[in-house]
Amino acid sequence: MIHTTRCSLSEPTDSLRFFDVERSHQAIWQWGHRLADSGHDPPETTPTRVAVDGTAVTITGEWSWLYAAIDIETKLILDVELFGRHGTDPAAAFLHRLSEKHDLSDAVFLVDGYGYQTSLSRLGVSGRLDYVERNLIEKWFHTLKMRVDRFHNSWVGSHGSVREWFIQFAQYYNFYRPHQSLDGRTPADEVTN
Repeated sequence: MIHTTRCSLSEPTDSLRFFDVERSHQAIWQWGHRLADSGHDPPETTPTRVAVDGTAVTITGEWSWLYAAIDIETKLILDVELFGRHGTDPAAAFLHRLSEKHDLSDAVFLVDGYGYQTSLSRLGVSGRLDYVERNLIEKWFHTLKMRVDRFHNSWVGSHGSVREWFIQFAQYYNFYRPHQSLDGRTPADEVTN
């Protein structure tokens, strides 16, 4: 569990030594992945305002785009997905997948102009350009970038492993990271209470 909070592999190994438990870096890494495989989907919710956006990343020198959606009221990350390109089609695919996971029948999507308006009309859902309230998704991307220590939008590894890391970070954000704006509760606490 310690490693899933993005510590180095040495930190949990050293912490376990304090309790006279010897484990290799490989064992800690495997525990982290097993924990991630048993990870949580976000709690079911019926958001009324959803901010959606994407950011460019490079994975072993190739450009990819990370899309994410957040419930404005609860700060819950509803979904994250990595695509090999950006534009209307990936935005529509992301929004479609999002609507399969959550009841978005009453939701208004807060978007910037880039590819989303066409995607929203394709899916027949409500949306509007909003550069103020949707800043919450920009703040989440900032938190993500700060959490991985000088992110620089560049990753080394497979597309699948990077995608898995983003999913794990969203789980951490939803279930473990307390939010000052939620009086120290997590987004998952906010949804379930």
